[in-house]
This record gives sequence, C-alpha cells and structure tokens, in this order.
Amino acid sequence: MDREQELSAGLETVRAQVATECRAAGRDPAEVTLVVVTKTYPADDLRLLAGLGVRDVGESRDQEASAKAGQLADLDLTFHFIGRLQSNKARHVAQYARVVHSLDRSSLVSPLDRGAGEAGHRVQCFLQYSLDGDSSRGGALAADVPALADAVAAAEHLDLAGLMAVAPVTWDPERAFSELLAASAHLQKQHPEAACISGGMSGDFVQALRHGATHLRVGSAVLGQRPPLG
Repeated sequence: MDREQELSAGLETVRAQVATECRAAGRDPAEVTLVVVTKTYPADDLRLLAGLGVRDVGESRDQEASAKAGQLADLDLTFHFIGRLQSNKARHVAQYARVVHSLDRSSLVSPLDRGAGEAGHRVQCFLQYSLDGDSSRGGALAADVPALADAVAAAEHLDLAGLMAVAPVTWDPERAFSELLAASAHLQKQHPEAACISGGMSGDFVQALRHGATHLRVGSAVLGQRPPLG
C-alpha cells in the first residue's frame, strides 16, 4: 500500500465513524469540520490529502506551519493553528492561519488582530477552555472566558468561533465533553455567534461528537503511526 492509499484508508475510516455518530445523534455530517492534524508530517502528505478532498489541516508550530503554507499556496487549504500560541508569534500566525484554536489569554488578541489585518483576511478564533482549572497546560479559566470573549468579539479582524478544549488525561472523555458543551451553551448566552465547539482528537473524537463538537482535530487516525519528522 503506497502513502496515498494509506491516507485514503485512514480518511475513509474516520469519515465513516463521523457519519455513523452523526446519524445516531440526528446530526448532519456536513456540519462537522474534520481538521486533519498534519504537524510533523511532510508537505507531500498535505498535498496528497488535498487530492483526497481534505481542505482543513492543523499545525502547532509556527515555523513549520508557515513553511508548509508557503509551499502549498497553490492548494485550497485552510490552515488551523492548534498549538499553544506564544504572544510573539501570534501576529505571524494570523498571516497564514484562518482559524486559531488556542486563544487563551487577552495578550494574544491584539497581535492576532493586527496580523489578520495585515494579511487582509479574517481569523476565526476558538477560546481554549481549561476544563480542570489547570491553566499551566493552556486554557482560560472559566472566570476569564467572558472578558476574553468580549475582547475577541470587539477585534476588527477576528471572529469569535466558540470554545476549544482538550480532555484531561485523567478524565473520562464523556465527562470532559459534556462539560465543554455546557460551557459552550453558557458562552452563547452572551455571544450567540460563538456556536462552534472544537473538541476531540484521534482517541476521543467519537465522544466529542456525541456532545456537540463541530470541529474535530484528528491526526494519527488518518496519518497513521509512521515516524514523524524530527
């Protein structure tokens, strides 16, 4: 099996699981965005994925992501930045990423807005939410979400997409995504436009779907466990 066949098989499996779970929940699979997480994998893989119909790819390191975006500018790809975002990188990230999943503090808002404006496009922003209250791993605390949401909504070139969270390793995914869904509903009371939920990775995207996730960040289930780049 060559690399394109491997990627095609992984995609087909994941898409079938998404369709099955959506049918069970009475949801339209077309409402779910599958973000294929391509961090550490070569640009050649992204080109093959594009040929298989993938349009949304996730990266977490600015230098790597920027290089890929430049190499693949001829393709209709939407780059999602999913890694922890440094303040000094935010302006640059916004110049090629159309979606940021990891906005967790107010100091990121201004540079993201400035970078998006310089690039002449809008950037959708998910607020990364800390489910267990340990912000050392990234994520805004519940008490800080309202002000952060207001700041993003007021930015000229940013759109508030909703919430993102990573299920804590010691939690049952059902509990994690149930709490994320509740937090999303709370946010929408003040910001009805923030209706998206970025939740679920290769090991728990099924549970995330059951609790309303609209964006799935799936890597190894599509790309396989081949050795990544260094």
